[in-house]
Amino acid sequence: MTMTASPARAQRFREFKMPDVGEGLTEAEILKWYVQPGDTVADGQVVCEVETAKAAVELPIPYDGVVHELNFGEGVTVDVGTVIISVDTDPGAGPAAAPAADAPQQPAPSAEEDAEPQGRQAVLVGYGAAPSSTKRRARKQPAVPAQPEAAGAALQAELNGRAAPAPAVTPVPVPAAPPAPAAPAAGAVPTAGRPLAKPPVRKLAKDLGIDLATIAPTGPDGIITREDVHAAAAPAAAASAAAAPAPVAVAPAAVPAGGGERRVPVKGVRKATAQAMVASAFTAPHVTEFITVDVTRTMKLVQELKQDPDMAGLRVNPLLLVAKAFLVALRRHPEVNAAWDEVNQEIVYKDDVNLGIAAATPRGLIVPNIKDAGSKTLPELAAELGDLVATARDGKTSPAAMSGGTVTITNVGVFGVDTGTPILNPGESAILAFGAVKLQPWVHKGKVKARQVTTLALSFDHRLIDGELGSKLLADVAAVLERPKRLITWG
Repeated sequence: MTMTASPARAQRFREFKMPDVGEGLTEAEILKWYVQPGDTVADGQVVCEVETAKAAVELPIPYDGVVHELNFGEGVTVDVGTVIISVDTDPGAGPAAAPAADAPQQPAPSAEEDAEPQGRQAVLVGYGAAPSSTKRRARKQPAVPAQPEAAGAALQAELNGRAAPAPAVTPVPVPAAPPAPAAPAAGAVPTAGRPLAKPPVRKLAKDLGIDLATIAPTGPDGIITREDVHAAAAPAAAASAAAAPAPVAVAPAAVPAGGGERRVPVKGVRKATAQAMVASAFTAPHVTEFITVDVTRTMKLVQELKQDPDMAGLRVNPLLLVAKAFLVALRRHPEVNAAWDEVNQEIVYKDDVNLGIAAATPRGLIVPNIKDAGSKTLPELAAELGDLVATARDGKTSPAAMSGGTVTITNVGVFGVDTGTPILNPGESAILAFGAVKLQPWVHKGKVKARQVTTLALSFDHRLIDGELGSKLLADVAAVLERPKRLITWG
């Protein structure tokens, strides 16, 4: 009789799928698991950290219960919508019940059939409900384990002088180098039927060329786990390497003496950044203009603000005043704050300035933005800027914080760089590069003096901003930094 998933059993084991934590993202990499099978979890508890193409995000579990299984390990990239963890929401019910997804994989022993003499019932979508499904699976027993079991049994029989083999427990000669194959014969778990394992585990074993019948199960109710398969594959891989040492010897010879290389897969934030920069560079026609300005007065104002009680506890630095000067200049030229709609062939003018701040993090460059930055007072802007930088360095920036930007500032001066030609963040109209502030000889009031000087570079989308508008914007930013009292007169 077919084993079906009753509503109670279906509700007991809850599966949590990889959500779309961004805006239309299709995959995420599991960075770290905070729980393991057997751990108790509560609704809202963070169980893992994943990295999308935009940021690292912590995922909370929406169930109470005990972790039943982690379907993927750390470092694995998983498609959105794929089940990553299952939770037993009624652990007190005992070990007899199993997740509904396991039911079709059971060999349906006669004892369980006698215990549940029910007719045909509805089961979960995709697994079928016909009573004949069990028979079909039984007939597939020689085929599902594939040729490795049949070939292994035949070879063993030939080595034993045509002795009758035990199909489900006879170790296959190739992976049988470690003593692991003997364990299934001694265990009480499937001695004559198909080894118990979930579909992902069976696929893993097939991909690695491992015979499930040679693996000693460690999971509940004698189920073979992913760890069991990996453990069995490790000695097999070592045996294969020992049997074919030639390729191993060739590889070092190809590397020049004293040299080498290291390859790192491009994924997550760095992959998204690379794709975005290529798309931006070859989509928006970039124009970059430069201006060198005396910022001595601005640097003095920074020191004064650090002593101001109204700015106590806030992050006060030259970048803060550059951001404020940029916002003042944008208020004088609001048509800069726009976006190009390629589909509708329209220019979309934005009322709010969402000011992006390019931040270098261990995972790559990200550009979170301060929403409606133009309406912020200087203390509010300082607080937002401090929180933004701290969150980015901790790798906790949310995808929402990186969407909807209109213009950006990149502070290359912190690296001692004078200036550069920044590439627009996709969808934005302009990006301002703030170079290093250095003491330089400067003509001031008719005399050459040592003054604090920096160079600004403004890149803009020439579809939206022509040369005149871009020049006026950059000149206004420089004028405010040269005489910061314009923050009052122009603001």
